Amino acid sequence: MIEEKNPTLKEKHLEKSPIGITGFDDITDCGLPKGHTTLVYGSAGSGKTLMAMEFMVKGAKKYDELGVFIAFGKKKSH
Repeated sequence: MIEEKNPTLKEKHLEKSPIGITGFDDITDCGLPKGHTTLVYGSAGSGKTLMAMEFMVKGAKKYDELGVFIAFGKKKSH
C-alpha cells in the first residue's frame, strides 16, 4: 500500500498597492502588485493614460508610492 502524504500548502500573499480609483481597487483585490511592473494595454481612448495619472497622483499623495509613467507611440503608416 502506498501512503499518500498530504502536504500543507502555504498561501503566498502578494502585497498590493491601492490605486485609489473607486471600484478598481475592489475588483483587483486592493490594487496592483507592490514592487512589480504592471503593463496597462488597450486601444486608443480606453483610459490607459487617465488611469496611470490617477495612480501616480493618488499613489504619491495617499499611499506614499513611487511611480514611473512611460508612453509609447506608434507612427501612422502611409
